[in-house]
Amino acid sequence: MQATIMPSTTGALFILTLLYLSSLSASAENEGLSMNFYRDSCPQAEDIIKEQVQLLYKRHKNTAFSWLRNIFHDCFVESCDASLLLDSTRRVMSEKEADRSFGMRNFRYIENIKEALERECPGVVSCADILVLSARDGIVSVGGPHIPLKTGRRDGRRSRADILEQHLPDHNESMSVVLDRFANIGIDTAGVVALLGSHSVGRTHCVKLVHRLYPEVDPALNPGHVEHMLYKCPDPIPDPKAVQYVRNDRGTPMKLDNNYYRNILDNKGLLIVDHQLATDKRTKPYVKKMAKSQEYFFREFARAITVLSENNPLTGTKGEIRKQCNLANKLH
Repeated sequence: MQATIMPSTTGALFILTLLYLSSLSASAENEGLSMNFYRDSCPQAEDIIKEQVQLLYKRHKNTAFSWLRNIFHDCFVESCDASLLLDSTRRVMSEKEADRSFGMRNFRYIENIKEALERECPGVVSCADILVLSARDGIVSVGGPHIPLKTGRRDGRRSRADILEQHLPDHNESMSVVLDRFANIGIDTAGVVALLGSHSVGRTHCVKLVHRLYPEVDPALNPGHVEHMLYKCPDPIPDPKAVQYVRNDRGTPMKLDNNYYRNILDNKGLLIVDHQLATDKRTKPYVKKMAKSQEYFFREFARAITVLSENNPLTGTKGEIRKQCNLANKLH
């Protein structure tokens, strides 16, 4: 009878140790986002972010618009990993400097939030989570709904400026392209209409809309609104650095509400995408519904923001926790 070969005690312990370490690694890799991710590692994290967002909003009202635009520009491009915040290097251009990021600002205030968190919990809270939660709290600052969002994202190490235009829809593209781009990250037509409701707040630089005014006025524009647009944008070729803007919503410019939908149904949308949203047969029914019901708009807006915020995040052992949001950590 052949003897059964038994591993030595030392060998068995070695194998068990390897299996244990392997299971820990797999667990870390598969660890996803969760509500209140920092409950043990930094219990005050979300309160600190909220406090900083509120403080900055009191001093600089336009920061809320910046937070909202940040989540769109960062999370839409492959991953919600704060790649948007990275500065340019000698070899790689920052996403912040790409054409699609024209007009984005207030990035320095993200560092204010990061510094406040580092004083409380050094090396714990990611810039990706700061970006997402500042958007959440910024939405509340301008009258929007509070949206419970998961945390646990980690920071990427590289800019995606080279592929940004492959992902981010442009305001001059067809509605088919816009819908396809959103569908690629899991946002349906109602979600697209709701997210574009962000145009309810903030302003648009004349650079982005003069093609609808010169050399001839776009006949689709409401004539009563054209006079105001021409007053604000008197130059056919405006200086990109000049303070030449048109408020997205003249009625409630500082409030996230459904007035945007009433405006675009009345042909007062500033951008081509606004006009298309109100006229395309795939989106118009949702525009009309949101124009009638702010509750419906907020519900779909919250759902779409949630999907956007969970687009392919780095979690577990992937990525890093940056020390400064504009710089990747040095490799040692």
